[in-house]
Amino acid sequence: MTVARNLRKAFYVPVIAALLVPLTLTRPPAAMAEHVVVDRHTGLAIAGFDPVAYFVEAEAVLGKGDFEYALADAVWRFRNEGNRAAFVDNPEVYMPRFGGYDPVAAAREVGVPGNPRLWLIVENRLYLFYSPEARTAFADNFKTILEAAAQNWPAVQTTLSP
Repeated sequence: MTVARNLRKAFYVPVIAALLVPLTLTRPPAAMAEHVVVDRHTGLAIAGFDPVAYFVEAEAVLGKGDFEYALADAVWRFRNEGNRAAFVDNPEVYMPRFGGYDPVAAAREVGVPGNPRLWLIVENRLYLFYSPEARTAFADNFKTILEAAAQNWPAVQTTLSP
């Protein structure tokens, strides 16, 4: 009886684990349950740009279809497997704050998608901007803008299309 029970455990535990792992890989932690800028035609987050490349290459780089990861109802693309692995391990580090929406617009209570080519990393967080002027305004006064954007962001998210 004990042998049979152990054989059942040996079979069922890996099977159940294999079924649950994909669910944990695609479900964002509660802190990341915010809207992300996603192309409605392709499903790509931040227009297919590699979010890790902003940090490691200090430039906006398009990801490749060979290196993708699904998270927060979006497909994220990466330049290489190393960037993909870094994102999978710590998405909260590499995802743009406010889901890639412009923080200057969010501070004004408006949800405007940021342009992945207009970006800044401030205090180890990635921010995308709608215009060069918004990026300059943010760089000049980021603490005040971030405070207002963070306060307004929950309400702004309710106005965004799913």
